[in-house]
Amino acid sequence: MSIGERIRKLRMEKKLSLTELASRAAVAKSYLSSVERDLQMNPSIQFLTKIAAVLNVSVESLIVDPQKSPEPVDDEWVHLAKEAMDSGISKEQFREFLAFQKWKKQSDEEI
Repeated sequence: MSIGERIRKLRMEKKLSLTELASRAAVAKSYLSSVERDLQMNPSIQFLTKIAAVLNVSVESLIVDPQKSPEPVDDEWVHLAKEAMDSGISKEQFREFLAFQKWKKQSDEEI
């Protein structure tokens, strides 16, 4: 869900018209409309702060999609990463290893 979609959803839940939200937040109605319709995909933090205050939510809740919260990392992955760190493997070496594995997989699929 985009920032605009979240703003629109919250606005509708609060039973506010576009004009009313724009007026209370002291932002241009046309700009708010373009954000809600995803024509403006990167609104300023100042804009988001004003909108969040009227909607009584945090700015973060407008930016972060709660449906895309990261899945928890299972203990085995944490253990493997710790083991790699303890053995002296650098982040760059690990990135190179991953890049090689991706290349190898792609090469195998092309054959």
